Amino acid sequence: MPKNMRIRHKITFAVGVAVTTVLVAMAVFFIWQQERSVLKQNERTMLKLTESVAQGLQAVMLAGTADVAESFADRLKTVSEVIDFRILRVNGDEAFRDNLTIEDVNRRRGEEAFAPRDRETRISVLAPDDPALLATVATGEPTPVYETDEKGNRVLTFIAPIRAIESCSRCHGKGPPVRGVIKLSTSLLPVERDILEVRQYAIGGLALALMATMLLTGYMLGRTVVRPLEKVTHAMARVSDGDLDHQVPIDSRDELGHMANSFNRMTSELRTTYDGLRREQDKLTTIIHGAGEGIVVTDGSGNVVLVNPAAERLLEKPAHQIIAEGFPHLLDDPDTMRHWLSEECARGPVTTHYKGRILQVFASTILGNDYNVVGSAALMRDITEEKRLEEELRRLSTTDGLTGLYNRRHLDETLETEFHRAGRTGTSLAVMMFDIDHFKKFNDTYGHDQGDRVLQAVARNFRETLRKYDLACRYGGEEFVGILPNTTLDGAESVAERLRKEIEAFEVDGLKVTISLGVAAYPEQPVGSPDELIETADRALYQSKEKGRNRTTRADALPLLMEATETASREDGTGKNATGA
Repeated sequence: MPKNMRIRHKITFAVGVAVTTVLVAMAVFFIWQQERSVLKQNERTMLKLTESVAQGLQAVMLAGTADVAESFADRLKTVSEVIDFRILRVNGDEAFRDNLTIEDVNRRRGEEAFAPRDRETRISVLAPDDPALLATVATGEPTPVYETDEKGNRVLTFIAPIRAIESCSRCHGKGPPVRGVIKLSTSLLPVERDILEVRQYAIGGLALALMATMLLTGYMLGRTVVRPLEKVTHAMARVSDGDLDHQVPIDSRDELGHMANSFNRMTSELRTTYDGLRREQDKLTTIIHGAGEGIVVTDGSGNVVLVNPAAERLLEKPAHQIIAEGFPHLLDDPDTMRHWLSEECARGPVTTHYKGRILQVFASTILGNDYNVVGSAALMRDITEEKRLEEELRRLSTTDGLTGLYNRRHLDETLETEFHRAGRTGTSLAVMMFDIDHFKKFNDTYGHDQGDRVLQAVARNFRETLRKYDLACRYGGEEFVGILPNTTLDGAESVAERLRKEIEAFEVDGLKVTISLGVAAYPEQPVGSPDELIETADRALYQSKEKGRNRTTRADALPLLMEATETASREDGTGKNATGA
């Protein structure tokens, strides 16, 4: 339907299509019913004919003049509209063409009641397994078959049963209920001519009814519906041009009058709403342009339609450049921006670095009620200072203020994580624990300030000795702990010895210090928790001090050392170790 068609013609066309559809459906149904009726009537006629033929054939046979039956069948073939007429045995062969039945009857009666034919011919009309033949013989009911001959004309063939009666048993004996069948084929050309006439009458009546309906419908619609609608349409056109004061005249109290009244109320409310929207738009413009966050908005076509001053400041671009480059180029990375706008990523703000700033960006595609794209928007906030403060707070919460190493709390959290990871993956986890020898005496001799400088120097060497993914922690006082992931006991001992030698070799303000170390590794030590692993390393450290300090002790040597210590205690008789500790 053309878009510029007038509403009068559209309504007439729509009603015409609806009426035509209904009338055509009714006509088709009527024709179909008439065709079925004609065909059923023809079938009933054929049924009567075949029954009459079967009864006549039985009468001839009972009279004992079987030779007349053949002539009877041949004469029926000459009847008008009969294409083919055959009397068949139940196997599909034509009867009265050979001596099979005559010989069987003569043999059954014991005399030559019927003279045999001089010439015999076997004519197979239907196959023994013909569905119509089998159905008629099995049920004893006529079977209609619709076919098409070689000329394309439709043919109705009736396969009707010749039922056995009591009188036939004298010659044919007791046999099946169906003695034979009649095959009668007639042309359906007369029937089709009748059907064609029905169709022509139906189509003619349909055309006349449709024409009258269309003319009457068009006239009535024009008077009662189209003209009032055209008035409302004209009023809508004036309102769309900006004339919100225009009113539609109300000429009736029906639905069209109610529509005109509703339209007048709508224009009044629209005027009020329009004035309110203008005021709200002014407020929103003030808020957007005064906001500290950068705001950029596009329309449904992707064109940038709004850029506030904060966005110009954060992006360091003027508004006209942002508009010219387009929304994907806001942060000079169109692929990343398109990814942020995609459905799987549009879940929350993302953080990115741009021109020395850390920006929190919330970019999303705006969808309408029918899920069509109505635009895109980006909200950008400068969180550089927030991130700096956040990092500083994180650093203060996880590091020791004096040495800069990780503190005890971070040590416990990391060790817990690494211990379970090692148990899950089957890798090794080593712990190295040490403290500064005679540190209390050093503090008492040289003062706490000097002691703090020593702690800082030891911590610096400690951190530099470990790998970048190892963890250096201050355990407390002058005690330090190193967490060494993917490190065996041999590896931990090697790291500990290297650190011990470096501490022994350097000086702090001309003063020398040494350290004592203990190392343990999981699963080489069958410990069950991170705390047990720390305790094992602590016992190894204790043994280093017992053996004279400035040395490293492996946790796997603890059983021998503990046994030697217990033996020395028993020999001393005091129940204490050899050093009295």
